[in-house]
Amino acid sequence: MKANRMEAFSDGVLAIIITIMVLEFKVPEGHDWYALIELGPKILSYIFSFVYVGIYWNNHHHLLHMVRTMNGPLMWLNLLLLFWLSLVPFTTAWMGESHFAATPTALYGIVLLLASFSYWLLQRAIINQHSGDSSFVRVMGKDWKGKLSPLLYLAAILTAYVSPWISGFFFVLVAVIWFVPDKRIEHALKGH
Repeated sequence: MKANRMEAFSDGVLAIIITIMVLEFKVPEGHDWYALIELGPKILSYIFSFVYVGIYWNNHHHLLHMVRTMNGPLMWLNLLLLFWLSLVPFTTAWMGESHFAATPTALYGIVLLLASFSYWLLQRAIINQHSGDSSFVRVMGKDWKGKLSPLLYLAAILTAYVSPWISGFFFVLVAVIWFVPDKRIEHALKGH
């Protein structure tokens, strides 16, 4: 069985996640630019989350091209990833409503940290399907983004209690690192 059904299901879930996030916006009560400016924290948290969900969607798409055979553990690991990503709309709304208060911002980071760990588990399970191909495993083993991101999320979680701006800097930094899809996958697939 190919991964296309899992990919289609995941695409649908990610589309719903984005839809839920945008539905959190309520029309401002005022009718001038100031009324829109008051929504600034909500808009900023939505932009963060939209970019993150987009990054996961893009990298997830590339990752699933590496699947040799579909199995139960891959499906469960994919669901684990989708579970954590499905919490992004809640943490996004709370963070925006609270104007980036410490606890909502830290929880946002915790959800992203757990989503990154789930993505790593899914990636490892897929790489294990290629265990007989040492060149493939070697190329995929150089995962500096995957190793650095959890550390930056942890820094964002801890600094949320110091300053939301510092915490936000770490969130933006992770997004910048992952904005270009994982080139390792493209290189590994070209070798086959």
